[in-house]
Amino acid sequence: MFTDSHCHLTFPEFAGQMPQIREAMAAAQVDRALCICTTLEEFAQVQALAAGFDNFWASVGVHPDNEDIAEPSVDDLVTRSALPKVVAIGETGLDYYRMEERKGGRSISDMEWQRDRFRVHIRAAQKARKPLIIHTRDASADTLAILKEEGEDGSAGAAGGVFHCFTETAEVARAALDLGFYISFSGILTFKKAAELRDVATFVPLDRMLIETDSPYLAPVPYRGKTNNPSYVPFVAKQIADLRKLPVEAIGEATSRNFETLFKGVKS
Repeated sequence: MFTDSHCHLTFPEFAGQMPQIREAMAAAQVDRALCICTTLEEFAQVQALAAGFDNFWASVGVHPDNEDIAEPSVDDLVTRSALPKVVAIGETGLDYYRMEERKGGRSISDMEWQRDRFRVHIRAAQKARKPLIIHTRDASADTLAILKEEGEDGSAGAAGGVFHCFTETAEVARAALDLGFYISFSGILTFKKAAELRDVATFVPLDRMLIETDSPYLAPVPYRGKTNNPSYVPFVAKQIADLRKLPVEAIGEATSRNFETLFKGVKS
């Protein structure tokens, strides 16, 4: 019934726990999960995890926040995207918040390396004909501008994709939707101070929405502060169901259907 469209099951928090995670998913009626790659060094493990289970899939990409790692080329990404169970390029995008915080206040002009990496991912997605998984934080204007500059305007040849773990304004959501992208909501939607984000979740059309955990991060209420895992994604669906006055099953079915539409070849 439910699909976790974004999780990091190869992270150290989950070492040796795959049987328990899969058992919890089954009990919670979470049928599928997309395992997200954040470095080329990590990719083999992510792809192997997806290839080893019939209801896991993988992406290939380098997170915008990662430095001192192998820098991807278009060919690197396209070649890996052709491997079994790889259905997306990313996560990719721009993250000015973390870099400024960690590096003592870098200026936006110092982030050109992030913008260059983002362009590589967009071009790879277009060449591979696979959707992008977009991460954006404190960088929505540049994220949208680069997508448009690179031809991601909903026209022929555009890769499309999803803005994952969405925390931006309704205006940014509308701009992303206008470009043909989906919007994915995480456990943040259940947080007490997320009233504005809940308004966005009410605004986004149900046929353009995904749900996710971003495990091991951002566990939803009532598990906030604990290690997140895909079995918690129904709590995100429940929050959306309450906002829209719909049965939670309707949200699970709609977002799973959207997942199949966006990520080709994921039907069990």
